[in-house]
Amino acid sequence: MSSQLTPGGGPSTSPSRIKTPSPKASSPRPPPEDEAIATSSPIHDTIEADDAPPEEDEFLAEGWDANSNASTSITSTIYHHTYENGRRYHAYKHGRYPIPNDDLEQNREDMKHAMMMEMTDGRLFLSPIGPNPSKIIDIGTGTGIWAIEVGDQFPGAEVLGLDLSPIQPQWIPPNVRFMIDDVEDDWASGSGWDFAHFRSMALVLRDLQKAIDQTYRNLKPGGWIEFQESHVQPLCDDGTMPPDDILVQFSNLCVQALAPFGMDLNVTNQVGPYLERAGFVNIQCVRRKVPLGVWPRDKTQRLIGLYNRETARHSIPSLSKAFATLGMSQTEIQVWGAKVMETLDDIRMHRYYYYYFWFAQKPE
Repeated sequence: MSSQLTPGGGPSTSPSRIKTPSPKASSPRPPPEDEAIATSSPIHDTIEADDAPPEEDEFLAEGWDANSNASTSITSTIYHHTYENGRRYHAYKHGRYPIPNDDLEQNREDMKHAMMMEMTDGRLFLSPIGPNPSKIIDIGTGTGIWAIEVGDQFPGAEVLGLDLSPIQPQWIPPNVRFMIDDVEDDWASGSGWDFAHFRSMALVLRDLQKAIDQTYRNLKPGGWIEFQESHVQPLCDDGTMPPDDILVQFSNLCVQALAPFGMDLNVTNQVGPYLERAGFVNIQCVRRKVPLGVWPRDKTQRLIGLYNRETARHSIPSLSKAFATLGMSQTEIQVWGAKVMETLDDIRMHRYYYYYFWFAQKPE
């Protein structure tokens, strides 16, 4: 697949020539080069492993409040919650999303944001939206951290964050607001948007095409859409991860557990054709390797790997509701969790995930 650099920093790929990779879920190796998504940035394409373990105090947390609570309290049935196995879930739409929305999960989401900012050198997005967007929508805003930071970056823009869970803070920039809504319902968020941002949403949307089609109709001509998505299938380039690695098995288990909720963990490397069918042009993709653990030699990559490892570690109890659909008991889930947590600390295995940035433009 041919590509060329564009002002937005990604390869420009003709929609008609998008090639959709389809690696097997159980394969621990990356797809062949002729099936891979082209990337404009060779930086970190090969991650060099360190020979020595990291220093114990290298990543001491400073200013991180693990007990912070950013939730709001508004008396409405939309803001009710349910509780299972000691975790809190949203009750809106009968809690169809099987991931908690409590403080532990909010901290995990904010840690993922910190990882993203390290991975992109501080860029909140890769789309070339220009210096003066007037309307930005963040779909699946979560804790609202991305919406708040983009509101600070563009104080003249109206920023709207949408989510099923009412967990956003009350103290926010004056140009930012949040709304509880389901993007898979009929669109109720107005039109004329310059930029629509989705992070970790392609894999959870039951009807990805509908969400993209609705976004397309409500963007301004020339507006941009961007998906930032991880493909959580562990890969390895140097043979240090065995084919039957516990994380590969765990990833496959997650695919099975989340499928009954309409989630497809393997769709994140196939977003391009959905964008093309909606009518978007200038469809581009940047693919980055994200280390899992602190095995890289480069310090920034070690920090990214630390964030990635910790978010993976904390995802295990968050998935207990989904694992229950497979008939797993809490004891079985805890056994899996212990195995995964043990192997996450093994820096002899040089695992990584792929992270995809898909962005495209509505025709002028």
